[in-house]
Amino acid sequence: MAEIIIIGGGAAGMMAAVAAAGAGQNVVLIEKNEKLGKKLFITGKGRCNVTNACEVQDFFQHVMEHAKFLYSAVYGFDNHAVMAFFEQAGCPLKVERGQRVFPQSDHSSDIIRALEQTLRKSGVKVLLNTEVKRIMNTPIEENTETGRKKKQKYCSKVSQIELYDKKTGKQSVMRADQLIVATGGCSYVLTGSTGDGYRFAKACGHRVVPTMPALVPFAVKEAWCHQLQGLSLKNVQASVTVGGKQIYSDFGELLFTHYGVSGPLILSASSYYVHKACVDGCCNQEAKLSIDLKPALTKEQLDKRILREFDENKNKHFKNVINSLFPAKLIPLMPVLSNVDPDKRVNEITKEERERFVQTIKHLELTITGLRDYNEAVITKGGVATNEVSPSTLESKLVRGLYFAGEVLDLDALTGGFNLQIAWSTGYLAGTSAAAACG
Repeated sequence: MAEIIIIGGGAAGMMAAVAAAGAGQNVVLIEKNEKLGKKLFITGKGRCNVTNACEVQDFFQHVMEHAKFLYSAVYGFDNHAVMAFFEQAGCPLKVERGQRVFPQSDHSSDIIRALEQTLRKSGVKVLLNTEVKRIMNTPIEENTETGRKKKQKYCSKVSQIELYDKKTGKQSVMRADQLIVATGGCSYVLTGSTGDGYRFAKACGHRVVPTMPALVPFAVKEAWCHQLQGLSLKNVQASVTVGGKQIYSDFGELLFTHYGVSGPLILSASSYYVHKACVDGCCNQEAKLSIDLKPALTKEQLDKRILREFDENKNKHFKNVINSLFPAKLIPLMPVLSNVDPDKRVNEITKEERERFVQTIKHLELTITGLRDYNEAVITKGGVATNEVSPSTLESKLVRGLYFAGEVLDLDALTGGFNLQIAWSTGYLAGTSAAAACG
């Protein structure tokens, strides 16, 4: 029987193994960590945002690039199929705000357990603590392949992989009739995502689009930002401009940190930043983050509200009147940022000072100095170039029997379960395609 080897025991790798084994093939899943799903375990702050329950056609609007490349994968195994799979595997799900889907238990371990149980039932052989050192290919002299629905030129075909047992230190070689690379990207390095798949792809002749952290916090220049560490703001608007051009604007929640800003709103902003402001892994243009603390009010409406507060508290100091407008940590900072004396009585504040105060509330500006590193990034931008991979099968266009799935590909999406859906869909398509190629 043919051997389908899958490198990587994350979301895409486990789903690929489930799909290939479900088609009746002999499957070996290789994971260099001591357990499967190590990165999956920490997703969604340990709750695991499995997918998003949006309409399937709406899914593609949340993919940053190459959405069309995903049509076959997503329509072949969409979000509803994913939800049905986990429900049938004994893991009940629930839908929360923004159509985000989580296990009812709020424990990512239940998602991993459902996958592991399915792998066992399907007869998948799992090798843990096993590292793939290299992929060995056999040249194809004629450079053509026949007997398939569509002729495809290949440079070589998969033959073997070289393994290293991390426990025993022994090396070995394993035959691979079909090989699926699902090694993930570079994000969350401590979970084992060290970019091995990019090295394998390059060795096989593939182009790897330069990688960067994505869905990652911003580092900022202003020192005052650090005074707000731990402050979470909900229902604010954030806009990012690069070179004076706005590239992102949305409403949501952000969090101030000791280095800058994070939170769902900022993570999404960072993906637009790396896609629209960075070239070949470098972001050299000046970028500004503007926060509107009161997006539900226009400047005029906000000014009227402040005037009412002033009229009702004419003899009070400015710092004591504004405490109803902001969280405690912001109160001492806002007069400083708007250049208004906090001890000035409100009946003495000029129109110009009030306008500055309103402007600060509506445009609290920060200078973005860069991104945090891969250790804090949810995903990786870049990866194996999609134009060298068949979108209908996820097989390499260069090496017969070599497939790519998940984050190792140059695919990424916004937060909300969309990146995991990419992993499930591409893993399933790679697994079924590899199984079909075995005959």
